[in-house]
Amino acid sequence: MKKLLQSCTAITAIVSFATTAIAQEPLKELGKGEGALSIVAWAGYIERGETDKNYDWVTKFEADTGCKVTVKTAATSDEMVALMNEGGFDLVTASGDASLRLVAGKRVQPINTDLIPSWKTIDERLQNAPWHTVNGVHYGTPYVWGPNVLMYNTEAFKDQAPTSWKVVFEEMTLPDGKSNKGRVQAYDGPIYVADAALYLMKHKPELGIKDPYELNEDQYKAALDLLRGQRQLVGRYWHDAMIQIDDFKNEGVVASGSWPFQVNLMKAEGAKIASTFPEEGVTGWADTTMLHADSEHPNCAYMWMEHSLSPKVQGDVSAWFGTVPSVPAACKGNELLTDEGCTTNGYDNFDKISFWKTPTSKCESQGECVPYHRWVSDYIGVIGGR
Repeated sequence: MKKLLQSCTAITAIVSFATTAIAQEPLKELGKGEGALSIVAWAGYIERGETDKNYDWVTKFEADTGCKVTVKTAATSDEMVALMNEGGFDLVTASGDASLRLVAGKRVQPINTDLIPSWKTIDERLQNAPWHTVNGVHYGTPYVWGPNVLMYNTEAFKDQAPTSWKVVFEEMTLPDGKSNKGRVQAYDGPIYVADAALYLMKHKPELGIKDPYELNEDQYKAALDLLRGQRQLVGRYWHDAMIQIDDFKNEGVVASGSWPFQVNLMKAEGAKIASTFPEEGVTGWADTTMLHADSEHPNCAYMWMEHSLSPKVQGDVSAWFGTVPSVPAACKGNELLTDEGCTTNGYDNFDKISFWKTPTSKCESQGECVPYHRWVSDYIGVIGGR
């Protein structure tokens, strides 16, 4: 609840993306590193070997550049926006439901791709992606991307993967003979309304939903009604990856939307956990490393953006988190990711993922849609039982 209340502050300045103004001119040339770099990041995105010595893409960067890296972990996109609004950070690994808000709010600045030699190695599907490109101007470098998978306990599902998100949205008896009530989770973030909409696209086609992030009043009401019903089933709304892991280990949770990060960590520990792409499809995230408009260490920031696009870093991040690299060259020759890792993590499923984006009042599919500030306030109500 605290995270969602914070998100109200994060969206107060959002009105329209159609009139987004271009921020200041990007850096013209790279200078000497300033000796420090602060990054707002998702859990597991900036590792220095403290959790597992094999996963460290910070130590060498610091040694090579003299830029000392500090990281502030954020659990939701709304928290990232709030932190960037507060200031004091250089970079953020923003998902698509935050990136355009940061552009519209002038919290990030355009980047000069000429100062990032590895830009040309980025997957062509991502180079001009709409979540970081406005009017042909780039506001960041792609980092990694991936799906919000359905994670499940293989004992509860008798080693048969669930085929539908129904197991978390509607009360039912699971293959182990027990009800799913109190044994499932939902994501603690307003963007989760899109997961409900994605489910309804298949199960209530008469609603006419074309895009889970573009909902008219009737479609939006149907999504909220589904979420209110789900409220009776959910044991916890999660936003902290490690708490979700603990809930699956110790609190009897057996199914939830999740990130490959949690799946991989638990499987590595021998937990009876697996994940799947249900028949309705999945939402997902394509994250962008974005530079704060008032960055105090822009040279170190540019050095990091170049470093983050190296095949070694891209492969290591993807192996650790279960993501797909934004640099295809990382898919071969990485010891941690292996040559099968990109396929396993969904490289070929790009077109099957409904990537996070911020809902706006003016939308392409039907003109007028319910804007994000409504998603925020109404999802607080859903979690609160209203």
